[in-house]
Amino acid sequence: MKERIVLAYSGGLDTSVAIGWIADATGAEVVAVAVDVGQGGEDMETIRQRALGCGAVEAYVADARDEFADEYCMPTLKANGLYQGHYPLVSAISRPVIVKHLVKAAREFGATTVAHGCTGKGNDQVRFEVGIQTLGPDLKCIAPVRDLALTRDKAIAYAEEKRLPIVTTKKNPYSIDQNVWGRAVETGYLEDIWNAPTKDIYDYTQTPEFPPAPDEVTISFKEGVPTAVDGAEMSPLQVIQELNRRAGAQGVGRIDVVEDRLVGIKSREIYEAPGAMALITAHKHLEDVTIEREHARFKATVSQRWSELVYDGQWFSPLKRALDVFIDDSQKHVSGDIRMVLHGGQAVVNGRRSDSSLYDFNLATYDTGDTFDQSSAKGFIDLWGMSSKVASSRDQRVAGE
Repeated sequence: MKERIVLAYSGGLDTSVAIGWIADATGAEVVAVAVDVGQGGEDMETIRQRALGCGAVEAYVADARDEFADEYCMPTLKANGLYQGHYPLVSAISRPVIVKHLVKAAREFGATTVAHGCTGKGNDQVRFEVGIQTLGPDLKCIAPVRDLALTRDKAIAYAEEKRLPIVTTKKNPYSIDQNVWGRAVETGYLEDIWNAPTKDIYDYTQTPEFPPAPDEVTISFKEGVPTAVDGAEMSPLQVIQELNRRAGAQGVGRIDVVEDRLVGIKSREIYEAPGAMALITAHKHLEDVTIEREHARFKATVSQRWSELVYDGQWFSPLKRALDVFIDDSQKHVSGDIRMVLHGGQAVVNGRRSDSSLYDFNLATYDTGDTFDQSSAKGFIDLWGMSSKVASSRDQRVAGE
């Protein structure tokens, strides 16, 4: 029996050509695995048939949309996951679920190697291979574009020579990755960081300069997870999809950044994440009224480190798992409703309520009914500033000697 290689298959030019390219270079049979994480576009059955038409001996399609939303997007939301304060980890969190299904398929179809379509300068090669060696330490990894010299011009020539059932003449100038959590666009015209993004690169969001009327939305949470929109109960996937639609119509969630890649270079990235950014904004505001001050300050540090680990391909690492435990514990009281207005590229919170709120109106008010004991303030200030006062007295004394 021939050796089998499982290929992470997107249905695009590179991975379609990679099926035959890998077979020619290694003599192995290729099993194509496509994972639906809510990327939209072509029907998954169409993609499956294309893989078979390009020479795959088996083509496996996994509907991982709910799994992705529940087990990957929701932990990211609980963590307020934003790499370098901007990027909601759109691609980074989809790689672990894809890896999980690649390893599962390798076991099912008796493969010894897993292949992916990443280049040698991107983050995804690390995310795929670290994940694969963690979940399937006996499996080998190859990357045709990186390891087998599969360049785009070679891919087009190969596809035309073999008459593969794919379009090879139209070159999209951008590299695009998308799923239900968001969309990432890079390369081409965007590589000059002085160039402003053109309107044609956007798909999940409408131009915010000419928005429709303001859209007020109420999002309900239970222990950090959104459970309803405007009172209508929904699954996490449905909540993300609903807010992608409504926040996207208002141009919410457009992000233009130069970020630090794991491989050591800086890269200009354009992201669209209307649902993710609206949800993270709402979640942060609910945490503001339900998490104690010192707990919240430390969680912000944990969230930053969590985001760095996930960006760097460490989803399955011991430290990331340990931080998950802390984050989950922090969400015990993050339940309630957030009201926000979506308009003109912004998601602005204007109301919050929770049975677990730490906000005490009687302590906060300056009007009649104020229960705050103002006489406590003077002694508190004296003690709070004591160490600085003593140090300052010492400095003045030493300076005068």
